[in-house]
Amino acid sequence: MTDASLILPNVLAESPVRVIFQPGALKRVGAVAADLGAQRVLVVSDAGIVAAGYADIAVQSLESAGLRATLFGEAQENPTSDQVQAGVGVATEARVDVIVGLGGGSAMDCAKGINLIVTNGGSIADYWGEDKTHATLLPMILAPTTAGTGSEAQSFALITDPQTHQKMACGDRRLPTDGGLRPHVAILDSDLTTTQPPAVAAATAMDAVAHAVETAASTRRNATSLEYTRQAWLRLSASFETALRDPLDETARQNMLLGAHLAGAAIERSMLGAAHACANPLTACYGIIHGRAVGVMLPHVVRYNGSVRRNPYAAVCSRASLLADRLDGMLAVAGLKRRLRDLGVDQDDLPVLAKQAAAQWTATFNPRPVTASDLLDIYRHAW
Repeated sequence: MTDASLILPNVLAESPVRVIFQPGALKRVGAVAADLGAQRVLVVSDAGIVAAGYADIAVQSLESAGLRATLFGEAQENPTSDQVQAGVGVATEARVDVIVGLGGGSAMDCAKGINLIVTNGGSIADYWGEDKTHATLLPMILAPTTAGTGSEAQSFALITDPQTHQKMACGDRRLPTDGGLRPHVAILDSDLTTTQPPAVAAATAMDAVAHAVETAASTRRNATSLEYTRQAWLRLSASFETALRDPLDETARQNMLLGAHLAGAAIERSMLGAAHACANPLTACYGIIHGRAVGVMLPHVVRYNGSVRRNPYAAVCSRASLLADRLDGMLAVAGLKRRLRDLGVDQDDLPVLAKQAAAQWTATFNPRPVTASDLLDIYRHAW
């Protein structure tokens, strides 16, 4: 793709999230926070991002803008309610008025979870579901360091219960200006993705692709969501192989980061489907990283959905069978497993996994209805 593809698409003008899309943009976070009226800022990140020096860049920018910055660098993959509560303690002591989430989807979701409790009290389980807050949330700035989840475009956070391993989707769809859970600002700085380990880059890229594919077919899709989906797929499809084979290709990195954001914005206006419903039990029961779990399931779900008369994926591909083949090729380029058996999944566990998948909220938005029996067939094809 040419550099012209890196211009922000017109559809983002309708987004309530202000997007700053520029290499090196993290250095502007201090000025951005000051514009939001900040005085005391909490930076939520993880150990890897701290070690890479990105948290220091954010803190220095904030302090250079005359703001007090406090770092909570203990976010972890699949953040738990315990991790959120630890961050709440730091945020409360520092009396923060703006939160910056810096990292992958886990760090950004942890930042959102902290925001919920700092402003509304209680425990994270109190906000499992949608629009259960009663007070205005703090303004947030989210800066992804991976091209994957698109959490910086969304009003939901996934927080895990450490006892049951249940992923709790906690959302507040109010506009950022009305105190909702979407950030006021998303900083898309492709320089932050240069240090992704190859395995992380592969899994997160597949997650972004899955978001574009599933939002294309979701029963909640609409004209606006489909435009986000098309724009996301345009960039992700064109740059996926190049970005993984040559991580120093700046244009490909930028396209993947912007594509992931657009796919996240599509989720916000649409929903996902059976591939994500199948992926969540794989993560909960086997600890399989989400991008790998959704990647291994996606071609099989696309083929299942494509067996209906009308192609539900028309926004991204002329035929579902062609799309499934393309996804198989992406998995191969990414070096991701294409069979559940290769990920250590026991065939005897498939009925249990199917029952859990059928209970997932995202399953209800699949373009072709799915029961536990249908999902078991899909798992068996993937095994």
